This record gives sequence, structure tokens and C-alpha cells, in this order.
Amino acid sequence: MSDAIKHECGISVIRLLKPLAYYKEKYGTAFYGVNKMYLMMEKQHNRGQDGAGFASIKLDMNAGERYMSRVRSNAQKPIQDIFAQINERINTALTENPSYADDVALQKKHIPYIGEVLLGHVRYGTFGKNSIESVHPFIRQNNWMHRNLIVAGNFNMTNVHELFDNLVQLGQHPKEMADTVTVMEKIGHFLDDAVAKLYKQIKKEGYTKQEASTIIGDRLNVAKILRRAAKNFDGGYAMSGLIGHGDAFVLRDPAGIRPAYYYKDDEIVVVASERPAIQTVFNVAYDKVKELDPGHAIIIKKNGTTAIKEVLEPTERKACSFERIYFSRGSDKEIYQERKELGKLLFPQILKAINNDIKNTVFSYIPNTAETSFFGMVKEAQNYLNKNKEEQILEIGSSITREQLHKILEVRPRIEKVAIKDAKLRTFITQDSSRDDLVAHVYDISYGSVKQGDNLVIIDDSIVRGTTLKKSILRILDRLSPKKIIVVSSAPQIRYPDCYGIDMAKLEDFIAFKAALALHQERETMHLVEDIYKKCLKQVNSQDTDILNYVKEFYAPFTAQEISSKTGELLSSSDIKAEVQIIYQTIENLHQACPKNLGDWYFTGNYPTAGGNRVVNRAFINFFEGKNQRAY
Repeated sequence: MSDAIKHECGISVIRLLKPLAYYKEKYGTAFYGVNKMYLMMEKQHNRGQDGAGFASIKLDMNAGERYMSRVRSNAQKPIQDIFAQINERINTALTENPSYADDVALQKKHIPYIGEVLLGHVRYGTFGKNSIESVHPFIRQNNWMHRNLIVAGNFNMTNVHELFDNLVQLGQHPKEMADTVTVMEKIGHFLDDAVAKLYKQIKKEGYTKQEASTIIGDRLNVAKILRRAAKNFDGGYAMSGLIGHGDAFVLRDPAGIRPAYYYKDDEIVVVASERPAIQTVFNVAYDKVKELDPGHAIIIKKNGTTAIKEVLEPTERKACSFERIYFSRGSDKEIYQERKELGKLLFPQILKAINNDIKNTVFSYIPNTAETSFFGMVKEAQNYLNKNKEEQILEIGSSITREQLHKILEVRPRIEKVAIKDAKLRTFITQDSSRDDLVAHVYDISYGSVKQGDNLVIIDDSIVRGTTLKKSILRILDRLSPKKIIVVSSAPQIRYPDCYGIDMAKLEDFIAFKAALALHQERETMHLVEDIYKKCLKQVNSQDTDILNYVKEFYAPFTAQEISSKTGELLSSSDIKAEVQIIYQTIENLHQACPKNLGDWYFTGNYPTAGGNRVVNRAFINFFEGKNQRAY
């Protein structure tokens, strides 16, 4: 994706099912869980680079012994910073106390972080400042072990104001109106309530207060707590949590918007945002890693019992398709094939754009994450040429000469690495993004890769704002003197904001929105834009669940091709000599390539929750009123 987008976070839960001494004997270290968590977080680093956090719980500790630990960082390399701090604590303890080296019991008692229940989080901040206070996991502390709660998630709630008001009505006084805080306090409230009721019941059964503590942990119904807490959640989420005595859970939203996968054997239970992270770190086969069903939670009790429970009734599955196009690691077996299919399905449009002239066309990709779609596109170009070659050879027949045969067979797609990102320069420029002259040099070009007068086809994951295309990529590619530059997006036109964890909040940022607005202005239909604004105003504060997305009417007068053509005009500045054409993936092809992940609201406006429609209407109001602010 040439336009940088911050997006959703990554979670990882590891539950060691054996005593720490088991891992010491089998793997040579009691720090097995910590080491695996480091790898899990690094393998999901693509999901979050603003901050990272780690928390652990030690089971069966005595009163007065520390059993919970947490470390967070918003440093430039947060994962490395976290584990440098952890290693320093471990190494210091071992250096100062040599007797700990071979005694796992002493290590567990005196060294932090090496518990049996571990939670990791990598963060992309979609809202607010990237302060350390915003970094997960969050802790809700209490002197009662069962009321301690550690929460981290990959989520965004559209109805944070409603959830906040719910807490106030319950008599709470939340410290801030942030979805992370409100979600944690909501779960915490029902956790408190469940513990209090169990304590009262157990005392009636004749147990002492001290005996009640252990029994509460055994009887705590985590699924019921989550069901009560999540009743009014409106958003996409994979919510992970640890309870002080040792229970752990991960809850997925009813539409399956945010991803969650798990694996279990007799040594560990692990849950993560991405399947290949589990496969690689624990060396397990693809089919051994299961997807957590929408509306369900995986619950790991303190005694190691693991169960999948339906917490909320699943709705129509709308798993995020952007996961497949860009956000998730391309090493996933299904995602790799889907991205190749996305490239393949674009080829007919490309062929039409170059007037079937493959011989005088160069194919390339920007950025590196578009490489897999590029492979699919090139393979389809090869299939097309092979068919043509076959027809030519059959037409000539047995009289074909060696020279004719060679001329036919030598035609193949021309593949070049046309542009190379200068990562160091980009890092420097982010400190002052207004310096357009520097931005124009974010990419270097491979001189000689394109002949003057060639067509140049560049495939990208998606075109969101188009800023980098206009200010950098198109200008520098134009120096190669192509006749035509065709920029191909493996994703459809991004028309609507996301409100479930991806940082795409403002309509006016999208180049597709700007193109549609320009068409309204050209065709003198701005009165329709004002009508949409008035419709949005009427229902913006409505509590009705039957909210409509009126912003669809903004795009309705124009075909997808008209918006694509106008996008090409807006991105092609007057100093670019080559003709510029933009090709987008179709919605139909997206669904064909990614049949299990049909969440497409950023392309179609079909939001899976009522909160999504509220957000898009609010975003339009903000645009119309000139308010440069988020809609949620």
C-alpha cells in the first residue's frame, strides 16, 4: 500500500499447560513461554508498530508473592524494548542470585514475567496520542485475586458514548471516555458482580472466607460474564483477557470482523490474530490451527480446561476483506492464494487498457506487499500469451519455420523492478511531511527498465488517499518516458470510513470521494450533496437500530469507471507527460477471490452493525460542515 495506513492491532495469548519445570527439562529453560511470546509478537509486528505490551500471571502463588507482571513500551522499536527490559530483569536476578539458575521454583517465586499465563499485544493507534497510557494491556487491579483483570484487544467500538453512559448508570466513575477503558470496566463490573455472588453463596455452604477464594476460581462462569458485558458492544473486536487467579479468554465479535485463531495440544494453548504466527512459532500444520467462530470465546480455566463457548449469537459473517488484501501476513496459505487470485482477476481490465499490446508493456509492482498480487497478474498474462502462441502455431501448421517458431515463443511478459522504496528517506520525511520535494524522492527508479513509448503497468494493494502516487510515484515513473502509466489496485475503490479498527476515519481523505465530489461539481449536482447532508442530520442522534447509510447516494449517480477516470485526472498533475489511467478491482472479483471474508463496508458502505451507519453519516456531516475531525 503506497499510502501508509495505520490499522488494527495484534494479540497473542499463551497458556502453558504443564508446570514450568516441565519446560525446563524438555526445552532447557523455564522461560519457554516468554521466548515463545517474543516470537509471537515479532511475527505479528506487521499489525502494530506504535506500541507493544506484555503481561503474565503466575499460578498458585502464596499471599504476599507477586503473581502479576506487566511491561509496555511506545519506543521506536517497542517489542525489542519490552523484551530487553524483561531480559535485563531476568539476567540481573540470575547474576545476583546464582542459586536461581537451576531451581525453577525459585525462578518462579522471585523473577517477574515467567508465569504460566501470558498475554502479548502489538498496537497501531487509530485514535488519540501514542502515549504509554494508550498502550495495551490494561490492568484493573484489586486486592481480591479474582477481581484483577488484564485486557488487550484488536478492536474499535462505534458506541463508546453509550458504553460510557452505561457505566455511569451503574454508579461507576470512568477515568476517561475511551473504548479500551469502557470495555475493560464493563467486563470488570460483571466480574465483580459474579465474584460477589459466588462469595455470598459459598459462605452459605459453610466454607471459610479463605476456602472460598479457591472455590470462586473454580466456579467462575467466564462465558456468562462476557455475555453480560458484551451485550451492547457495537464494533469489531478480538478481545483478550486474563483474570488474576489464572483464567484466560479471547472473545470474537458476532460478525467475525476481527480475526482470531487458536491451537491446543497437551503442552500449550495459544490464541493469536494470525494463523501463520502460530504455525511458525510452534511448528504446527495449517489444519491444526483453528479459527475462532464469530460470537464465540475460547476460555481457558485456571486448571487448564479449555472450551469454546458461544457468548453472543453470531450474525451474518462479515470478516474483514482488507485482512486478505493487505493487513495480514501473506504467508498464510489461504491469503497467499487469494492475493494471487486478486491479481489474476484484474488482468482482463489491464489487457483492455494496453490494447492487447503486451509486447510493448512493462509489468511491475509498488510496494513490496503487492508482490503476491503481481505474481497472479503475471501468471494470467503468461496464460493469455500461451493461448495466443498455441493458436498462431496451429494456424501456420507443419510448414512453420524455426525462425517463425522462435519469434512466436520469445514473446513473454516484460517484468521489471521499476521502483524501489528508500525507507530511510521516508522515515526522515515523516518528521516534516510538508516538504513535497523530498516526498517526490521516496522511491528510486530503475533507469533503463522501460523503453520510451512503452506502457507501464504498476500494481498496488489499494489506493486510499493517492497522496504518494501523486507527489512521488507517478512523477518519478514519468521520468522513464512511458507512453502510458496504468496504476492497478488489487482492492476496489475505498469510498467509506472504517470504524472497526482500521485508521480510515475521514471521507474527504479518500481519493475516490474526491473524484465523486469533482464529478458532482462538474455536473452541477451539488444540491444532491446538500440533500444527503440534511438526511444524515435527521438521524445522526437517533437511537433507532434501523439506521440507513445515506452516503451511498453520494456515489450513486456515477459508474465505477467514471470515478476511476476522474481519479486518474486528479492524480495526474500537469507536469506528468504520460497518460495516467487508474484501474480498480471490482466488488464481484473481490468476493470471488476472498469468498470467506465478505466484509466490504469500506468499498460498498454495507456496514455489519448499526454503529457503522451512524459513523459514516457523521463523517459526511463533518465533511459538509468543514470539520476536520473523526466521526467516532
